[in-house]
Amino acid sequence: TYIGSIVASVNPYKSIPGLYDSSAMEQYSKHHMGEIPPHIFAVANECYRCLWKRHDNQCILISGESGAGKTESTKLILKFLSAMSQHSLELSCREKTSCVEQAILES
Repeated sequence: TYIGSIVASVNPYKSIPGLYDSSAMEQYSKHHMGEIPPHIFAVANECYRCLWKRHDNQCILISGESGAGKTESTKLILKFLSAMSQHSLELSCREKTSCVEQAILES
């Protein structure tokens, strides 16, 4: 559930098909946090939007007890941010606009 800009989640200790696949990433990349059900991709998307659209520094705090899924949550956030960054790079190269990723690749 959402608590402001915080997502409280539980480790189901089992795989849930479709919960973290590319279609889920695409769905959450197209919505602002709170528009669709709570998900870790919603937090990652909000972070990405604030970083690139508003140029605000970002920090995501992942907390929990041992075995709560902190490492897996971190991996999912990085997976989402990587996919969004790659998508942004592809768009930028198609439109031939300058961006940070393109500048890094050229150096």
